[in-house]
Amino acid sequence: MNTAQLREHFLVNSLMHADTINLCYSHYDRVIVGGAMPLTTEIILRTYDALKADYFLERRELGIINVGGDGEIVADGTKFSLRKLDCLYLGKGTKQVSFQTVNVIEPAKYYLLSSPAHQVYPAQLMKREDASPTDMGTLQTANNRTIYKYIHADGLKSCQLVMGLTILKEGSVWNTMPAHTHDRRMEAYFYFDVPDNHVVFHFMGQPQETRHLVISNYDAVLSPPWSIHSGSGTSNYSFIWGMAGENYVYTDMDLVAIKELR
Repeated sequence: MNTAQLREHFLVNSLMHADTINLCYSHYDRVIVGGAMPLTTEIILRTYDALKADYFLERRELGIINVGGDGEIVADGTKFSLRKLDCLYLGKGTKQVSFQTVNVIEPAKYYLLSSPAHQVYPAQLMKREDASPTDMGTLQTANNRTIYKYIHADGLKSCQLVMGLTILKEGSVWNTMPAHTHDRRMEAYFYFDVPDNHVVFHFMGQPQETRHLVISNYDAVLSPPWSIHSGSGTSNYSFIWGMAGENYVYTDMDLVAIKELR
């Protein structure tokens, strides 16, 4: 594929727009990635003809991470308050979901990741500070970063959804290096806090034949199971990683030695 074809098939441009829910349905593990940015009105998560469902979460589960200002989500009558980097899990069978912003000057910006589910788990909120923050990498290798794990085997329980985020520290630009693959699950990336006039180079492809996509703030990438997962920015940045598939264990991945990359 050339650059235009890569962008057409794997890049989801600019998910955050005022008073709108933007969603993209992928045939990789049937995940849905999306963004909701309530500004002047409440946004309601509705169903879509393509789902053939009476409501959005009739046969799905949903992970939500706020990357903006303070917000509130109401799920079947229960209100959840989310600050920046808080995560809410909503399980299969949740019928009514709505998104709100507390302060229009600094609106909430919700990243959504949904996958099919066959088992019901309760709605749960995890604050940023409870997400097992772990520092990794070094400034010398330009990959000093903090990883937050929200939805996984030892965190918020789900049917098959796994979700967390990574924050690159100032002076670091590389994420997930050495790169890795995991053949039993895809991975979706959502980039945020990318400074103005900066971009991230997201690397894809089999380890022996790599490609890249140029990513801007609030863009998402759908990375197939056969592809490496890695990236480098022109500045430090943050990104949410999430996946669904047979592999539910966060640490189960196949590392690729740096010198093996081509």
